[in-house]
Amino acid sequence: MQTGSLEHISDNNGPIIEVQDLVKKFGSFVANDHLNFTVSRGEIFGFLGANGAGKTTAMRILCGLSSPTSGNATIAGFNVYTQTEKIKRNIGYMSQKFSLYDDLTVWENFRFYGGIYGLKTEKIRERTEELLGRLGLQGEKNKILKEIPLGWKQKLAFSVAVIHQPKIVFLDEPTGGVDPITRRQFWEMIHETAKEGITVFVTTHYMDEAEYCDRVSIMVDGKIVALDTPLKLKETYRAASMEDVFLKLARAK
Repeated sequence: MQTGSLEHISDNNGPIIEVQDLVKKFGSFVANDHLNFTVSRGEIFGFLGANGAGKTTAMRILCGLSSPTSGNATIAGFNVYTQTEKIKRNIGYMSQKFSLYDDLTVWENFRFYGGIYGLKTEKIRERTEELLGRLGLQGEKNKILKEIPLGWKQKLAFSVAVIHQPKIVFLDEPTGGVDPITRRQFWEMIHETAKEGITVFVTTHYMDEAEYCDRVSIMVDGKIVALDTPLKLKETYRAASMEDVFLKLARAK
């Protein structure tokens, strides 16, 4: 598999995500502590950290699902305070908890979400055939989703998240609970999507998956403590793997 190489990135129009001093508090608890980063168009950006580090909280803000306590952020040029509906129309989102409907068929799930994203029936049909064709699941189109294995469900959920060809797709722990082979296949789908010009913002606590990203940020206790390409991070921290990088950062807090 291709590792983070930045080959597919086109940054001609500036960053597609810009975050400045972003803070999110719940009472006295600081979930996101002055986050600062940018993401380029077509980039695979990894948002890494242990469970509870604040990754999902930040992603919900970037998706227009939650408001920050302070700071600024723009997603595809839209403000997270005042333009959340426009943000939602320009992104795809795959939540940490499985988001498709088990009691609907594969096709009905595609049709339902395609409609939510504003696609016309013919476009939904066209994109469904295209995406199922990539997965080799054309023959499963009329099968009830609960009959589909978890690994395939995850791939279908990702396909549904990009059915409308968004500018950015947000993936929250997309490979949780699946086997290593399925995880690798999922990342191949991510790279194919990035080559089409869609920016991929992915959270994960699997440190080996950082190797597949163009750049990664590492969060510890709500703060970004490192941000660079996997190769440069390993060089900076004299580490053999991203797992070693993370352990050094976590122990230094």
